[in-house]
Amino acid sequence: MNTELFDLRHIGPRKKEILKMLRSLNLDSLDQLVEETIPKNIRLNGELNLPDGVSENTFLNHIKEIGERNEIFDTYIGLGYNSSILPAVIQRNILENPGWYTAYTPYQAEIAQGRLEALFNFQTVICELTGMEIANASLLDESTSAAEAMTMLFNFNNSKNKKVNSYNFFVHDQVLPQTLSVLQTRAEPLGIKLFFCNSRNL
Repeated sequence: MNTELFDLRHIGPRKKEILKMLRSLNLDSLDQLVEETIPKNIRLNGELNLPDGVSENTFLNHIKEIGERNEIFDTYIGLGYNSSILPAVIQRNILENPGWYTAYTPYQAEIAQGRLEALFNFQTVICELTGMEIANASLLDESTSAAEAMTMLFNFNNSKNKKVNSYNFFVHDQVLPQTLSVLQTRAEPLGIKLFFCNSRNL
């Protein structure tokens, strides 16, 4: 068995199964399926400009070689981006646990299930440490969280609870610049106007 190529290891429909599905659709080939389902104006006319395929092992060696060119420097950016200590138990049991970051089905290559489990475990630990009944958890950065909060308030105020000046959103004048940038980007297409304030005029 050839194990070098991913498509030979992938669990997918066999030729007989493909023909059976095509017959049920009254089609002769997969090309005909594409022809009848994808509009011509969005198709790419011509071959993709891609290099020849390589084996999985060759690719891993290639990206390792590229990664070794990286240079690690100390960061002095500040602005909420600070160095942190990663405990070995967290690194080994979460970041390096393949059950949490690999696909949990052959056809769905994503980490949603592992991410949910990690967040649930985090919430459980926080509840046990603090004695609180509930705890929040999120993988969003500060800037994205602020933008999500703004969007949530905007959608709430403009649905069943229409209010005056619901397009206005107040932002502290000392908010970090990257947070302000994301807020401005998300606000523009929604027509939200940002107003700056400080602790004295809140």
